[in-house]
Amino acid sequence: MMPSAHPMPAMPAHSRGTTLLLNVAHAIDHMFLLIFATAISVIAADFGFASWEQLMPYGAAAFLLFGLGSIPSGRLGDLWGRRPMMLVFFFGMGTAALLVAATQNAWQMAIALTLLGAFASIYHPVGIPMLLQATRRPGWTIGVNGLSGNLGIALAALSTGLAVKFLGWRAAFALPGLVAIGCGILFARITPAETHAPAKRVARTMAVPASVVARVFLVMTTAAAMGGLLFNFTTNGNPELLKERMDGIVNDPAVLGLLMAIVYAVASLAQLVVGWLLDRFSLKRLYIAILALQPPLFLLAAHAGGWQLYALQILFMIAVFGAIPFTDVLIARYVDDRMRSRVAGVRLAISLGVSSVAVALLGPVVKAAGFPVLLAVLAVVAMCTLATVAFLPGDARGPQPAE
Repeated sequence: MMPSAHPMPAMPAHSRGTTLLLNVAHAIDHMFLLIFATAISVIAADFGFASWEQLMPYGAAAFLLFGLGSIPSGRLGDLWGRRPMMLVFFFGMGTAALLVAATQNAWQMAIALTLLGAFASIYHPVGIPMLLQATRRPGWTIGVNGLSGNLGIALAALSTGLAVKFLGWRAAFALPGLVAIGCGILFARITPAETHAPAKRVARTMAVPASVVARVFLVMTTAAAMGGLLFNFTTNGNPELLKERMDGIVNDPAVLGLLMAIVYAVASLAQLVVGWLLDRFSLKRLYIAILALQPPLFLLAAHAGGWQLYALQILFMIAVFGAIPFTDVLIARYVDDRMRSRVAGVRLAISLGVSSVAVALLGPVVKAAGFPVLLAVLAVVAMCTLATVAFLPGDARGPQPAE
């Protein structure tokens, strides 16, 4: 790892079309992985399962590949090129989604979802460094990108609810799959080929002690792993939590999907605000302030019901989403652009590999202990994350560019 000369761009800024498609790709990345969780009750019934909890573990391998696949994806992004890897992402995600739509049983679903997770692993170590390589405002860039990704989560809830009601769960995968392929065609047409792969570009570095870089990497990876647990438990469990706590108040799947979409849309705005603040204020203090909100909100939600639960769901998702931009900004500040995809890939493989456990455990934990116990556990995880982030270096704004 080599600290970067933040925030000097290593190449000319992307066109608006390329930037837009890179942000749309983040929405696709998160949307596709959550269609399964949103439609799981209907899919479980179609495949002959007694409850959704029994089907949930079949999606665990997708999230495991989402993490572990980041290592080869990041390596190829740096050594082969980020543009060609993004083309593999768009066409691969589209094809895999069409395969999921064609499955006839749970094991076929597991295999197709695993393939989807493998292609989904490309975006974070490749797409985000591609955006950051040409920006002078990494906080804002990450904020906009995070907003896009989380709007994809909101879109998953809304589009899946509507598709399930009017077209069936297979259409919930097939239609977005065609959109992803269309985006790949546009990306190929408007994004120029790279003159050099990132690893072959000239370095722009400044002297930061290796011990500081190692400390930052260790803290951000540990915090990201625990944050990933919170993210996966909440985003995969929220639809069923809302369904359970709103039983007798709202039962229409399309309306529940709309309510869930509103939760994610409102919470997504937190990343935009946090991104703006990160370019102006101390990263460590902001990170700690946001993490401190999570434990009490999870504990309050543990026994809330009806519209009170819905309001708390919005608040704890604001706190969960608001914590997401920090690790990418840390990478932008401390890691040379020539290595960002590989460093991001290793960090993601560790953090997402750990957090993928959430998908496998979600159904069994809820079935055995219920959502109150799950939310209490999330509060404990949030407190551990807060304690970990306290070990970040105490610089105010991160390393400044070298002359």
